[in-house]
Amino acid sequence: MKKPNIKEQTFETTREKDLLRHMVSTSKSYKIWIAFLLIIIVFGMYGYYRQIRYGLIVTAMRDYTSWGIYISNFVFFVAISLVGSLFSSILKLNKNKWSEPLTRVSEIIAVSAIICAAVIIIVDMGRPDRFFYVIKYLRIQSPIIWDVIIISTYLVISILLLFISILPDIAICRDRLTEIPKWKKRLYKITAINWVNHPKQLAKLQKITKILSIAVLPVAFAIHTVTSWLFATTWRPGWDSTNLGPYFVSGAFMAGAATIIIAMYFIRKHLRLKAYITESHFDRMGKLLVLLSLVYFYFNINEYLGPAFKMVGVEGEHITELFVGSYAPMYWFVQLGGLIFPIILLMFRWFRKPLPIFIISIFVILGAWFKRFLIVIPSLQHPYLPIQGVDESYLHYNPTWEEWAITFASFAWLLLIITVLIKLFPVIPVHEDKIVSVTTNKINLLKNED
Repeated sequence: MKKPNIKEQTFETTREKDLLRHMVSTSKSYKIWIAFLLIIIVFGMYGYYRQIRYGLIVTAMRDYTSWGIYISNFVFFVAISLVGSLFSSILKLNKNKWSEPLTRVSEIIAVSAIICAAVIIIVDMGRPDRFFYVIKYLRIQSPIIWDVIIISTYLVISILLLFISILPDIAICRDRLTEIPKWKKRLYKITAINWVNHPKQLAKLQKITKILSIAVLPVAFAIHTVTSWLFATTWRPGWDSTNLGPYFVSGAFMAGAATIIIAMYFIRKHLRLKAYITESHFDRMGKLLVLLSLVYFYFNINEYLGPAFKMVGVEGEHITELFVGSYAPMYWFVQLGGLIFPIILLMFRWFRKPLPIFIISIFVILGAWFKRFLIVIPSLQHPYLPIQGVDESYLHYNPTWEEWAITFASFAWLLLIITVLIKLFPVIPVHEDKIVSVTTNKINLLKNED
């Protein structure tokens, strides 16, 4: 098979050449990156094989800590998936033109993250067939069923939203990318579904996009609210609070914004798209991250102020464990390194430049994951009704290598899905300049003809 060469392609504009360049040439670093992710995934699959063969006993989860890092990962993946609705809906419906180059990557991250969230929850069940029992013996009074329904709905809407937005660009790939493998040509031909950029198609596309952008908003808020109810309806210190719903939503927006900044940095650097993802985008994203972090900071105060003021019983033990106990280093890293310091630093313009804000966003993401760990583990280790005479292993939770292997594999899956989608499809809309400038006139002309 002839190796694709971008010089042999036929492009109408420089924009097309810039945004399709990475799709027709595969670098050595890309292959190494894919191989690295696959090695991590294979290692994680071996850990999962051991879990299926020997049961959940290979994990550190016991009767006290019945939820481990699997649920921490689940909540984290659900959180960063909210970035799709943040950009695809809130900013798009608000007609923020500056966010257009970031919309598609946010939709790709949202789809990838919610897929990984669905998979990791099945891993947490131990035997995968138990998921089918959940569906077969559906009990609507269970919050778990609500979570299954809302996650499935959000996944479907997110996929549709991504596909609808990428459809005109798939047609461009079908027509412009001639020197590519046959399977790619076939993929673009099938997924383009006869798109010819007709005014009627454009009108329907805009209408469907608007409907989906509105529909995804309540679903996105619901998915994080329902997830918080899984905790709030379980009697454990730190969970018995009406604050958890908005707390989860605000934290998800913050983590999602930081994820987008990290993705922006890598896309801008490795795909050579500095002309399309500019320093102005990082500056605006920095300001947005500050705003979202301040909202999340407010809910953090609400989360801990009440129990810390009372310091009664098991609630007091839980707070003590977080503030000055064994989880104190992690807790203060989350509060200082993942929240307060980023807010302070991003107040200054220099820290909103690409490299500084990229580093800050990594700390925000680390803080977000550790925060999910702190939400799950310490609360479970301080039950209101402790079991008498339990084994020492019940009182502590240190994830086994199988859990870590599966955890790293889940993140590798996330990155692999994102990498493959970015490789197959334009990460920044190619059709934007061509369509946006003429769409209104075409649609108005069509209406007049009708």
